[in-house]
Amino acid sequence: MLLRVARTILILFLASVVWGHAQSQPFETKAPYAFLIEAETGTVLFSKSADEPFPPASLAKLMTIELVFQALKEGRLSPHEMFFVSEYAWRTGGAVSGTSTMFAEVSSSVPLEALLQGVIVQSANDGAIAIAEGLAGSEERFAQRMTDRARQLGMETSTFVNSTGLPAEGQHVTAREMTMLALHLWREYPEYYHYFAEPGFEWNGIFQRNRNPLLAVDIGADGLKTGHTEASGYAIVASAERDGRRLFATLSGLSSGSERIEETRKLLDWGMRGFERKNVLESEEIVGEARVFGGNKRTIGLRTTRPLSVFVPVDESAKLSGRIVYQGPLTAPIEEGVEIGKLQIRFGDQVSQETVLYAAESVEKGTLHQRALDAAGELLIGWIR
Repeated sequence: MLLRVARTILILFLASVVWGHAQSQPFETKAPYAFLIEAETGTVLFSKSADEPFPPASLAKLMTIELVFQALKEGRLSPHEMFFVSEYAWRTGGAVSGTSTMFAEVSSSVPLEALLQGVIVQSANDGAIAIAEGLAGSEERFAQRMTDRARQLGMETSTFVNSTGLPAEGQHVTAREMTMLALHLWREYPEYYHYFAEPGFEWNGIFQRNRNPLLAVDIGADGLKTGHTEASGYAIVASAERDGRRLFATLSGLSSGSERIEETRKLLDWGMRGFERKNVLESEEIVGEARVFGGNKRTIGLRTTRPLSVFVPVDESAKLSGRIVYQGPLTAPIEEGVEIGKLQIRFGDQVSQETVLYAAESVEKGTLHQRALDAAGELLIGWIR
């Protein structure tokens, strides 16, 4: 099957919507890796080395958290279930480890909700390992579950070796995938998302403030997670909402904690102020058409099933472009409503948004003569190609 580009694109993209992007990014950041999206429409507002892997540090805990949230939502776990703190969890991530910890006592039992708060608020390594061992028997098996779950969520690159993000060979994530994971956590688990904004948490008589420094900055931040190792530098996955607009961002590779705060604040501020919403398509609107082989019709109309809006820069003049892509050749018969391909909304060379396109009509199998002509035409096209 070959990737095809449909020839007919709705003229709206050429005439109605402007979207700026010259040959360079409209925003600059010191972060080597960065990604920013608007939550409602999924519009990509900024991307820099977003698909290049880097060590996750404590950002990996977001996948640990996702597995817990999923089990809670499905009723397989209760917040009150007790988890044992093994010597391994204590030595690797507890008070003696010199890493971020909730100071859980060795050989103690801790309620899941407390472990979850420790992991989210205090970035507790002992809490993450206790969860991993309690759910999978070992941290190694739990890490495999993390990677398997990542693939289920469409994260094709991110790979996990432990539950904490402590340095480990073969463990890496990307800015795009961590941002999409954060968006998933917000969409799928609204009943638990408030944990990310808790100002602090106390366990074993020790109170610690939330390690996310953006919560104290007046930008509408309400999550998610910071990370730092010598190999990866300072990183953050952040969410913020202001005046009804919600953004998610990931930055990594920064040189200091203060630089992390400043660069994230600037990126989120720019995302909030530098874009306006444009309505692009109505629900059920036909966008274009694709070539059909062996059918009683030569082409098939392609439509959306929902309205489509994007966020565009308010001060730029280059035009937004759209492209339909699908795996071809399309062979009859084709039923109305089946998924055909995707409409890509592009910001320069960057795909800013994608939406699925469906067959707007049915195409029946053609006559023997029609099928023979189409087969000959496809053979000729393949020969020329």
